[in-house]
Amino acid sequence: MFFNDLGKHQNSIVFTTIDEQISYNDLVFEIEKLSENLLARKLAFIICENNIESVLGYLTFLRIGIVPLLVSKSIDRELLNDLITNYKPNYIWANKDYTLSNDWKITHSNRTFQLQESISPFNHEFHPSLALLLMTSGSTGSPVLVRLSYQNLIQNTISISDSLGISKEDKPITTLPMNYTFGLSIINSHLLNGCEIILTELSILSKDFWDLFKSRKPTTFGGVPYTYQMLKRIGFEKMDLPFLKKLTQAGGKLDHNMSKYFAELCLLKGIKFFVMYGQTEATARMSCLPAEDAVKKAGSIGIPIPNGSFYLVDDNLDVINEADKEGELYYKGPNVSMGYAYNVNDLILGDENNGVLATGDLAKKDNEGYYYIVGRKKRFLKIFGNRISLDEIENITLKNGYSCVCTGVDDKLYVFTENEQDVLELKNLISAKISIHHSAIIVKHISKIPRNDSGKILYSELQVK
Repeated sequence: MFFNDLGKHQNSIVFTTIDEQISYNDLVFEIEKLSENLLARKLAFIICENNIESVLGYLTFLRIGIVPLLVSKSIDRELLNDLITNYKPNYIWANKDYTLSNDWKITHSNRTFQLQESISPFNHEFHPSLALLLMTSGSTGSPVLVRLSYQNLIQNTISISDSLGISKEDKPITTLPMNYTFGLSIINSHLLNGCEIILTELSILSKDFWDLFKSRKPTTFGGVPYTYQMLKRIGFEKMDLPFLKKLTQAGGKLDHNMSKYFAELCLLKGIKFFVMYGQTEATARMSCLPAEDAVKKAGSIGIPIPNGSFYLVDDNLDVINEADKEGELYYKGPNVSMGYAYNVNDLILGDENNGVLATGDLAKKDNEGYYYIVGRKKRFLKIFGNRISLDEIENITLKNGYSCVCTGVDDKLYVFTENEQDVLELKNLISAKISIHHSAIIVKHISKIPRNDSGKILYSELQVK
């Protein structure tokens, strides 16, 4: 297990920050210090930041059998309190700014973090395979937790490493939060290979990020579609970064034009561009488009990762074998999670998925076995009796030079844009393209499209009235 084998990399650098570097030996020493007096098979919350402290806590807990829940540092405090009440953690590992009630005592500190321990510990019942809890990427309100086993973590980490050809010479920089499954998988797969990881909270939109980038010379980083939109906006095309060797994309579908743009750009720059597909429910990733196919298969999510497989089913759940026929995408593999947790009593449950995941995505495959996502199964409305795909509308507007997001209820389509001057034009365009009377279309100007920490659109926060 990668978290148990860290010491074999000895004096190699494991983490670099703006002002510090530590080796794998240093990391193992700090893990052993934090482990003192901790009890196995307890529940811990980590309020995550992209820093040494957060990853130290994560690796420590995995190593000694504590089950961590990774929580965003930007989580609403009321929601965090609800999670604490619901799941009754024994430990909370967080920045010293997170002060709790008198029901907690501070038992350890490291840099900016401290360990707070409940003075009235709850006796959790865990399934013996349960290793880690993550929130689903769309979680708002009362979050649903994904239950991941040790085998889920290990198998997906190995498969990702194999798909990307990761070696000790790779050096990633963090561009996504570690509580997000894609961001965490980047850390896991590079720790497996004894790599140096540059940890930063800086945004790719900040000058300080690129100053750090040029001084530390990472060879790889990953991003969601929003990351790539921003990279194009800030002129990544003109940047001289000869040490950058790999880019990875996951966390949502990158539209065909943007995918082709980066595939061709990376080819010119001598960078390998990998498009991947995954979900929290599959630990992280399920497929990879090999870099050599990035241009000719632009828009594809590629082929399943090692030890995984895809198949498509129709509305009757019959398997689709023909090429270019749409169906719901199913995935089978050892990285499929054990299931969900809705409350503390669910932590003892076993594997409810049995290695099979209905992704909820609609897809098709070409005659060479490469898969393409075409939309979400539930992202449909009925408008005047017509079935309308919200994803298709977003794609239509994008191809016509507009940027918007869509949601709605039956017989009413809501379109949101950050560009006030586009409101009337969007309404007319959509009405013409999908042959729906404009009275069913409401276009709203909003100052900012709501997104989570990893850049995914929070459709549930769009006001539909």
